[in-house]
Amino acid sequence: MDKRKIFVSPSLLAADFTNLKKDIEMINHSNADWLHLDVMDGVFVPNISFGFPVLEAVARICKKPLDVHYMIVNPEKFIARTAKLGAMMMNVHYEACTHLHRTVQEIHDAGMKAGVTLNPSTPVSVLEDIIGDVDMVLLMSVNPGFGGQKFIENTIGKVKRLRQMITSSGSKALIEVDGGVQEETAPRLVAAGVDVLVSGSYVFKADKPEDIIDQLKNC
Repeated sequence: MDKRKIFVSPSLLAADFTNLKKDIEMINHSNADWLHLDVMDGVFVPNISFGFPVLEAVARICKKPLDVHYMIVNPEKFIARTAKLGAMMMNVHYEACTHLHRTVQEIHDAGMKAGVTLNPSTPVSVLEDIIGDVDMVLLMSVNPGFGGQKFIENTIGKVKRLRQMITSSGSKALIEVDGGVQEETAPRLVAAGVDVLVSGSYVFKADKPEDIIDQLKNC
């Protein structure tokens, strides 16, 4: 049986914001598949990260596909602007979207792939009626809003339940996990069925971040 391809999407939130160009050039030269961009509004989550001025600057110099994760209320208001960036994936939170099916349709109509994110306390069963329409499900393995948190162990079982749902429904959705992804947790997540590993501090704070990216890809 062929080994499943594992995608690595380093999280810009952990980069050096005094020298973003240097860190993005590292990503460009690395074997990272995507660049993960966490947009926080201080309302949906208790922190504020960055907005479109930073997204637009990053989009101009990053050669990797952009994996944009909105931790904000009313993310549907920014579909057209996100598409204009050239983003590959737009991730919205299940908990932030009253009309999730419509939002997923609008993301697709704008030419992007649609991801749906679940907070740690939200069960995967809520996606039963939309799993066939999404390109990816992002499971938060920490509470969204801050980097560097401890991995929530329940995520392993949650990944397995989601993998079963995807397989039984015939969905082509990828499974992405964000939070506490490092040397010890990454292989267990991949064994449980994860396709995409998001890692921030573990990559950007390393002495040799490109080697860490390779390590994650080879889990």
